[in-house]
Amino acid sequence: MTDNDFQRISDLAGRYTGIVLGIQKRDMVYGRIARRVRKLNLASFTHYLDFLETNLDQELSNFINVITTNLTSFFRENHHFEYLHKTVLKEVVRKNSESKRIRIWSAGCSTGMEPYSIAMTLLKYGGFSGWDVKLLATDLDSEVLDKARAGVYSSSEVDGLEESTIKKYFQRGSDGKEVKIKDKVGQFVHFKRLNLLESWPMSGPFDFIFCRNVVIYFDKPTQKVLFERYAEMLVVGGYLFIGHSENLHGISDRFENIGNTIYRKIR
Repeated sequence: MTDNDFQRISDLAGRYTGIVLGIQKRDMVYGRIARRVRKLNLASFTHYLDFLETNLDQELSNFINVITTNLTSFFRENHHFEYLHKTVLKEVVRKNSESKRIRIWSAGCSTGMEPYSIAMTLLKYGGFSGWDVKLLATDLDSEVLDKARAGVYSSSEVDGLEESTIKKYFQRGSDGKEVKIKDKVGQFVHFKRLNLLESWPMSGPFDFIFCRNVVIYFDKPTQKVLFERYAEMLVVGGYLFIGHSENLHGISDRFENIGNTIYRKIR
């Protein structure tokens, strides 16, 4: 992969996804794009990029899928789910007692572990019989969304969960190697492919949004735009959960910092 190849990949990633690929990402990019080069039986990265640019309709989604990062786990950054259970849901239930309506968004949901963790937290809190509860889960990567919709995971992917949680929310496969999300968990979740930099078809408003470890891939001007759009999508007093390496300092003044990368919309 030449310097020019990497620059072309970086430019294409920025143009079509908004993701910023700095030079520190070069080894990662090499490993991921190399798989497509080999699969298509092409001679070089340059040949692949020429193919991509002349066959965007055919290859762009594959390109996006290989450069996006999909590291996730159930109840990752568990303090968020504890705060959701102990504080946020109590507030939402009180405020929405008349409408009995709750709207939630998991932006950058990857293989579904985050939205399913939110759904399990809803079930743990309980009391939503007769409520209209919808959890929108979106991602740029169509392949991880397919896995998320299937709700099937290897046993190793639930190793960190308590056995009581596994029994309550998962079905074990007959061979013991896989588990499947139970219908009562999946009932809340609706998966949809979405590029955050394009128009958003949903109208909201959302009571809380999880957008964790997503904006780190964007430059500061793009982050400002995204957080402004998130603020517009949230009810006043609604919560925004972001990743452990992210913050809104100097990015947005529409939220107050609750701590532990939890923010509340103030205006």
